[in-house]
Amino acid sequence: MKQGAQGSAGTGEPWSAAPAGQARVPRQAGAAGAAGADGAARGEHTHGEPALPRPRPVIQRSSVRGQIVDALRAALVAGDLRPGEVYSAPVLGERFGVSATPVREAMQQLAIEGAVEVVPNRGFRVVERGARELAELAEVRSLIEVPVMLKLARTVPAERWAELRPLAEATVRAASSGCRATYAESDRVFHRAVLSLSGNEQLVQIAEDLHRRAQWPLVGGGPGGRGRADLVADAHEHAALLDALIARDLDVVRGLVGEHFTGAG
Repeated sequence: MKQGAQGSAGTGEPWSAAPAGQARVPRQAGAAGAAGADGAARGEHTHGEPALPRPRPVIQRSSVRGQIVDALRAALVAGDLRPGEVYSAPVLGERFGVSATPVREAMQQLAIEGAVEVVPNRGFRVVERGARELAELAEVRSLIEVPVMLKLARTVPAERWAELRPLAEATVRAASSGCRATYAESDRVFHRAVLSLSGNEQLVQIAEDLHRRAQWPLVGGGPGGRGRADLVADAHEHAALLDALIARDLDVVRGLVGEHFTGAG
């Protein structure tokens, strides 16, 4: 289809003819013209924008990226990605059987979370952390979650806590497997379910981010070096916490939560 001459401003838009001495306006068609005129009346700058095309299907790519993020997080917790080591997207892509692109995107997400840092022209280095950082994370988690759980202990009925019993039992089974990554996931699911009873999604997200960071490996040991017995003992604290919450024993709740965070390191 032929278009009219371009405007003098060089915008490349088609222009409708206008009598001499009158300004030319962008040619509109049908409903689009009416919408543009209405937008101009409201002070909106439509500039003859074309209708937006349908979004391209990116579900599969997003799914792959999400799976790689989860796999990398699990590898971090398990100690397969070691602190201080540099890993390239192509090499990790070969490991997971995907191209480098979703791996690079997943690593960028981990960089935002603080788990890795970008090394130009090389890849991504796993952040090295010490015991002090882990202790600080435990302190912050206690400052946030202890008051919330004490409040929930006063307000949430016993039957709601009883509904979380299967999640607590699932953490014990996960710990018994000896797989640190499996236990880390079930542990997060339990804590998220508890805090979700507060109805504060921002709190839940912040607490989960701190929880995940507390599970990353330390230089020379830490969560990645915990044995099966440590994981099982940690998991049994979930059932004890539910018992204390049901009984509304605030002193026990306060002590269990604080010890749970400290022991997680």
